[in-house]
Amino acid sequence: MANSEATPAPPSGPVPATPILQPLSSGDRDGVVPYVPATLATTLWGRLPCASDEPVLTIDPGTAVLIDTLSHEGVLDDQGRDPRAFFARHGVPPEHVLDDAVALAAASDDQHGRDPGADGPHVVTGPIAIRGAQPGDVVTMTLLDATPRVPYGVISNRHGRGALAGEFPLGAGPVSVFAAVDHEPDGSLVGTLPLVPGAENTVRFPLHPFLGIMGVAVAGDERPHSVPPGPHGGNVDIALLTEGASLHLPVQVPGALAYVGDPHFAQGDGEVALTAMEASLRVTVRFDLVPRAEAVALFGEIAGPLAETAELLVPTGLDEDLDEAVRACVRAAIDLLGARHGMDRSLAYAYLSAATDFDISQVVDLVKGVHARIRKADFGG
Repeated sequence: MANSEATPAPPSGPVPATPILQPLSSGDRDGVVPYVPATLATTLWGRLPCASDEPVLTIDPGTAVLIDTLSHEGVLDDQGRDPRAFFARHGVPPEHVLDDAVALAAASDDQHGRDPGADGPHVVTGPIAIRGAQPGDVVTMTLLDATPRVPYGVISNRHGRGALAGEFPLGAGPVSVFAAVDHEPDGSLVGTLPLVPGAENTVRFPLHPFLGIMGVAVAGDERPHSVPPGPHGGNVDIALLTEGASLHLPVQVPGALAYVGDPHFAQGDGEVALTAMEASLRVTVRFDLVPRAEAVALFGEIAGPLAETAELLVPTGLDEDLDEAVRACVRAAIDLLGARHGMDRSLAYAYLSAATDFDISQVVDLVKGVHARIRKADFGG
């Protein structure tokens, strides 16, 4: 992960495993790329943009944007809506809590336009308009850089949610597990959890920061709930979408009105407890525009999110029923191979069965997700 400018921790406090990336002021950056902070004016909390939303920034296709994202963990109502107090219980000094998270939590629901009883938990930054984007085109969002803003995260489980709803949480209320960031001897970052509460022995797991939410605005004037993903993208929670990966999305409204949020430090496929290691990121995202004719030649008639890494094409399937999500993903993969390589549908079906992994993206977002890993090298690159 590339370095970003940071507000260093005061020498009197503990030394964090990573710098604390507070919001940037105009004097803190060189202005090479546009910057979107996470403020009341540039975020939505619990809802996603629609056609009637005004963009916070308008850019030309191919532009990279530096964006601050905020995790919802530590700011939610059932966590006390006071991130300094919440994280203090886990030994985090106040100067290591993000100022924009504090401001978000302190603002009233009227200021956010939020209904805590009906809206989702996620904070999204945007929307960003891409000049020339029209319905039928495809917007490609590429994560160029994802840098942790803090050296800790939270993994939560709430009643009625998660793969084992009715079995977990074991107690009466929600469980928010604090996970610290540490360094391995080679300098790589890992997350750590105690084996039992309060124990010094820990489990250590690699970090792979990514954005759980990448999306485009929906048509009409009703903002979608932030939890279920859909053809607009949104809360797809595909852990493959780390630095260098792209998400291709069919444009639904003029300008596309793209947005990002739900930052993760790590997630296992399935995200079974409800959340993974959620924590705020500073990201650089490039927004490219693929005209309709070119998009059809590259991808076919894509009706929903299509991910891509340097090695993989990653079609997706979404449905409230996991079986139907798998079927949708298989159909999307067959269509993709036909459009991109002219592959016979029966032969594509056979190839997918012999050579392609179908993974569960997540089972906790009302609409479940499945993604396929098609190796580009199998088709000559």
